[in-house]
Amino acid sequence: MKNTEHRLGVSEVNLVVRHLKLDAKNVSNINDAITEIDKLYGLDAVSFDEQSQVLNLAYDASRLCLDGIEDVLAKHGIEVGHDWWTHFKEGYYKFVDQNIKDNSEHEPWSCHKSPPRNRRK
Repeated sequence: MKNTEHRLGVSEVNLVVRHLKLDAKNVSNINDAITEIDKLYGLDAVSFDEQSQVLNLAYDASRLCLDGIEDVLAKHGIEVGHDWWTHFKEGYYKFVDQNIKDNSEHEPWSCHKSPPRNRRK
């Protein structure tokens, strides 16, 4: 197991890395958006590659979801790219994020556990 430090609220078990292509004409406010995204609880890292117009994110999917990040981007007038590959990845990312969140809230059970007994006195 890796011995790396993560931010507060980030569990390595639920850590996901996402790469979103942004719409090229709307990235003028990207620094303000990155500053606000960086303050979200559960986010481990955020960066933006200006050459390829890709937003790189690492976050705990049990605490933060892609919808929350997209809301911050929309507040700053930035849109996710409209090509089919970005749209496909975005749908897949949302599905996996929801699955991780559901699994983290689910209480595991075992069929080998003995049932509770009622003791009569």
